[in-house]
Amino acid sequence: MSLYEPINTLKPVAPDIWIADGPEARMATPFGGGMPFPTRMTIVRLRDGGLWCHSPIAPDQGLFHEIDALGRVRHLVSPNLLHYASIAAWGARYPDAIAWASPGVRERAAAQRIDIAFDTDLADAPPAAWADDLDQVRFRGSRAIEEFVFFHRGSATLILADLIENLERDKLTRGMRWLASLGGVLDPDGKAPLDMRLTFTGRKRLAREDFDRIMAWRPQRVILAHGRWYERDAEAELRRAFRWTG
Repeated sequence: MSLYEPINTLKPVAPDIWIADGPEARMATPFGGGMPFPTRMTIVRLRDGGLWCHSPIAPDQGLFHEIDALGRVRHLVSPNLLHYASIAAWGARYPDAIAWASPGVRERAAAQRIDIAFDTDLADAPPAAWADDLDQVRFRGSRAIEEFVFFHRGSATLILADLIENLERDKLTRGMRWLASLGGVLDPDGKAPLDMRLTFTGRKRLAREDFDRIMAWRPQRVILAHGRWYERDAEAELRRAFRWTG
């Protein structure tokens, strides 16, 4: 698949927030093999100068050098149990950084035989370390996966992992377009993939409550880990993408 070139380099979003597009990763499918996905991380510079890194991508020395010029990496965040594989490598590069665990990620890593040590767990409320800069909500309702959603107040930017995936048609092969369409993650109507949405059956009320909390932040843009992200019209895109919550 086509990637969001250039990869492994910082791209400014707004003051004190950047993204870095990474190489592809593969997600297992019911048909065997794996479906390639583009990857993307988000970096926020906190008021104390420390760096907060959401869903770190595969390690790259050039990217490390760029990040070092911004400040000291203080936090490595796994937003859900699917976004963790590179945290161990980043922790080796930045041993003073705190690795934050999402629900179920330790068990997932152990099942995949990935050696990673998390320092502490994300909670419903933001920790003092970033409460002045970022808000967060634990998106509830799924029987299989919970994701922490973050909001950078200074730039009114919402930061998601898999609650919206938005893969662009012209970056995919024909077979991948079919899979993305089947899963409901094809741009311009990207959303949570079908298998994830099904895990909310009977519990969408909880998801809707958390969606309303997210909308109360009045986000202006939405960064996604996979696919085209929303540089504008955030509230309209969110209402469209989360219509499945009822």
